[in-house]
Amino acid sequence: MQLVFDILSWGAWSVDFQDKESWLNWDNSVTASSDNKASPALAHVPAMQRRRFSRLTKMMLTAAHDCQPASSCRSVFASRHGELTRTLGLLQDIVSKEALSPLAFSQSVHNTASGIYGMVSGNTAASTSIAAGEETLSQAVIETYAQLVDNPEPVLLVFGDDPVPPVYNQYTQEFELPLALGLYLAPENNGHQSAIAQLTLTSCSDAMATTKAALSFAELINAIACQKSLSGQLCHWHWQLTQPLEPDLR
Repeated sequence: MQLVFDILSWGAWSVDFQDKESWLNWDNSVTASSDNKASPALAHVPAMQRRRFSRLTKMMLTAAHDCQPASSCRSVFASRHGELTRTLGLLQDIVSKEALSPLAFSQSVHNTASGIYGMVSGNTAASTSIAAGEETLSQAVIETYAQLVDNPEPVLLVFGDDPVPPVYNQYTQEFELPLALGLYLAPENNGHQSAIAQLTLTSCSDAMATTKAALSFAELINAIACQKSLSGQLCHWHWQLTQPLEPDLR
């Protein structure tokens, strides 16, 4: 199976690379600061609203905002862990027999970022939330592709996760979190606007997977930022990033 997209715009946030310009300077010697408690400023959202959001929601909203999508675009939000930290806090309150916060409860669902994005942006178009373990990002791309087959209007894809609470560390090995990535995707040769890159995903057999270099999320984001080609395995799929061909003006 092969899926091909035009990337129209992008956005990303991590504690070490908080804007598009900083991603230009990424290199693989940088170790993600997972214990850093920094959070996006989210300046485009009123303070009374954003102070209630979790860091994960702020990260995903920042990545979405940086994509500058159409005001009525469809969206796909993807997170392996979702609001796990908030949910764990609620469980601890139950154990302690303390009253649950209605706000914390309302924002503990997996589609929190998706719902809040619709509210702060005024976007009432359909939004889908994806959780698929280690393949969460690739499965979100597949969902986006299916939506584009049904309707070629561009779709906003937003992926993000925070580190799991320490009690869950034994169940997962993740080294790049916290991180959020937004991609505004259209069909190949979409005709809507100029693409900054073309993204191709190809399903990997086990044999192919052992011969392909592993990619990190940061490598992918850096390649998009620098507008350079890239190829390798990520989330159990082979990812290829290429630059669009110059138009033939003859």
